[in-house]
Amino acid sequence: MPVQVTLDAVLAKRGMTGKQLAEAMGLSETQLSLFRSGKVRGIRFATIAKMCAVLECTPGDLLGYEYDPGDLGAEE
Repeated sequence: MPVQVTLDAVLAKRGMTGKQLAEAMGLSETQLSLFRSGKVRGIRFATIAKMCAVLECTPGDLLGYEYDPGDLGAEE
């Protein structure tokens, strides 16, 4: 998948665990784990905003993208 979740790198940089982030956001560890692993099909902007507020980062810090020509033609 060309879109990667880079949350683990942000957590490491902040010296924070996933459990601490989940608690600070009021989110279950299971939901956060699904996002971290890239297994979610969607995430609310409000959730990303809260994550960014807690981590003092931007959405671009949480996600990465590698170009894939297939992204231009195929829709999921």
